[in-house]
Amino acid sequence: MVKTWFLFYNVFILPPLYISLLIGSLFNSKIRTGLRGRKRIFENLIIDAASLNKPKKLIWFHSSSLGEFEQAKPIIEELKKSYDVNILVTFFSPSGYINSKKYPYADLVSYIPFDTVSNAEKFISLVKPDLAVIMRYDIWPNHIREMKRAGIRMLLVDATMKERSSRKIPLIKSFHEVLFKKITKILTVSETDANGFKGFGCTDEQLKVVGDTRFDRVYQKSLKAKQTHLIKDEVLKGKKVFVAGSTWNADEEIILPVFLKLHKFLGNIMLIIAPHEPTLLNIENIENEVGRYVETIRFSHLNNYKNEKVIIIDSIGILSTLYFYADVAFVGGGFKHNVHNVLEAAVYGIPVLFGPKIENSQEPKELQKRGSGILVRNKREAYKELRTLFNNDDLRKSKKEISLRYIEENLGATEKIIKEIFKLL
Repeated sequence: MVKTWFLFYNVFILPPLYISLLIGSLFNSKIRTGLRGRKRIFENLIIDAASLNKPKKLIWFHSSSLGEFEQAKPIIEELKKSYDVNILVTFFSPSGYINSKKYPYADLVSYIPFDTVSNAEKFISLVKPDLAVIMRYDIWPNHIREMKRAGIRMLLVDATMKERSSRKIPLIKSFHEVLFKKITKILTVSETDANGFKGFGCTDEQLKVVGDTRFDRVYQKSLKAKQTHLIKDEVLKGKKVFVAGSTWNADEEIILPVFLKLHKFLGNIMLIIAPHEPTLLNIENIENEVGRYVETIRFSHLNNYKNEKVIIIDSIGILSTLYFYADVAFVGGGFKHNVHNVLEAAVYGIPVLFGPKIENSQEPKELQKRGSGILVRNKREAYKELRTLFNNDDLRKSKKEISLRYIEENLGATEKIIKEIFKLL
């Protein structure tokens, strides 16, 4: 059965997938960048690996993209701080690779090669990892099979198994049963996830519930944010601050009119909005939408601040710090496809609003259940909730305590994962 599945994968899945990527690269710059970046992958690895201290053990961390890599960072940074090891980091997506090429805690950063048998064999024989750590779900079959053949132990970390996961579709499930059995240890976020993996034939010995490193990561970043003065005190003085982060057009169609209405009744309210894609077009759209009613300023021009009521973030990488300044936050994505990371806001102990599309995210559901997360379905609900929150300091304080308690209860996954890593090294 194992040979049959790998034959099917290599004959009927990989070739069409590669062809679709080639066709997609004609129209999508991100795909094109990813393909070009892999042209000299092995030559670059040979050159870069020459500088490694060979006696040190090499731990390979693989993430699909930048989001998953954020979950790997607390593990990597604790390893580099406390242990003498080499770290290899790989990505499937260009966004992860390009934005992490200079990550200071990695000794090597690379794309993962396209998952052919020959590429997997060449990659594993070249880097020779002592242990592979795969973040969340980006499992490439030929690389998994080659590591198993080479006797390299593998950890699947921050692993989740949703009730309606596509991996449970009968034929797909059968193939995943084969893959999961090759992984040495699967460290899950929750007991529910562990039970989900048992449905694929994973054993109790193979599974362990350790929690989610996203809590550790947002907590780390919050400590740094409190020491970072991105916005001067005089800009925020006397104002109640509403931060809307990772917004798409569908989110902005709700949030911007609501803010303008709030501004009529609460003259001391300020909006800091960070579009998910801060392109010039998206920034200008926000300026055109609200600029007829209130003055706006871009973050890059903040040195020229003259009491504008809307700050538009025109850079990337600072959103998690901006939530520090918020009295109330809105996290985008919930009116488009799925809400973004609500923990980045909740870690500061602020009420968090989000749209209705939260099916694939446990954290907004839990925050809503506890009472510090607020789901809004339209402008009317968003206005009602925001006006209540901004007018009621005691209510905001009570929700702050709920959010902080939720974060504190879920810290510590990084330490547990590191213990498992050293059991396998």
